[in-house]
Amino acid sequence: MGNLFTKESYDCLRTLAGDIHVVRGDSENLNYPEENVVTVGQFRIGLIHGYQIIPWGDAASLELLQRQLDVDIDLLGHTHRFEAFEYGKKFYINPGSATGACSALERNINPSFVLMDIQASTIVT
Repeated sequence: MGNLFTKESYDCLRTLAGDIHVVRGDSENLNYPEENVVTVGQFRIGLIHGYQIIPWGDAASLELLQRQLDVDIDLLGHTHRFEAFEYGKKFYINPGSATGACSALERNINPSFVLMDIQASTIVT
């Protein structure tokens, strides 16, 4: 979800899973797209770092992004805080920070990540 900083970090992730999708974070110069949409089963999933959402994590702003990308699920980050919720019959997931990196909003971040299992028309996080 961005802020990989180096190609070596990307290459390391590729050793864990061959099919990864990356978007540009707010603190890097690598040539990743600002946003990406992937289809898994019948679901369209929008990927965006999240610094573009103002105010950060605002549900109404996220809903606008969801409509612009025409996705069922928005997967975003930036706050480094895990969050998953439904709003307007769509899903929004922030996996947090796998390293527990602090953010501008919080200093005590618990490391987190999300495993998402999509089975036909069902999503489990």
